[in-house]
Amino acid sequence: MVTAGTYKKTHLFNTEGKLQSLCGGLLKYAQKYEWQLQAWAVFANHYHFVASSPDAGAENLKGLIREFHSRSARWLNQQDGVAGRKVWHNYWDSQITYEASYYARLNYVHQNAVKHGLVPVANLYRWCSASWFEQKASRATVKTVYSFKTDLLKIEDDF
Repeated sequence: MVTAGTYKKTHLFNTEGKLQSLCGGLLKYAQKYEWQLQAWAVFANHYHFVASSPDAGAENLKGLIREFHSRSARWLNQQDGVAGRKVWHNYWDSQITYEASYYARLNYVHQNAVKHGLVPVANLYRWCSASWFEQKASRATVKTVYSFKTDLLKIEDDF
């Protein structure tokens, strides 16, 4: 699982177009680096994703994040007419080793827009995977994932 935030938690991706570009970039670079996204959510000042690493291992995660952050920052600064502004602050990653932890984190990421008060139901937030997940997964899988509690997770998310 990866969480990243903008510098000083500033709401830089603050339009539909910017959110769409950020979400599209995440999907593009995850695919380029052969990470299989299981859940994702992007916001004006942070994002989360849960993914399976490539068969070769997780060593290229740093490269994925570096390229995604670099290209999204340059694109955003060009859009805003700002040169050299620092966009990204940091990212945190964790390897998920327990099945229950995996399901809880999937639920957490899918429900994050609800947690932040942006939508009443997760599948209404266009820049996350909840709607995709509900369409692609079996009803039993969706029900299982959404039943996992997230209140005890320790995830950097004070954005």
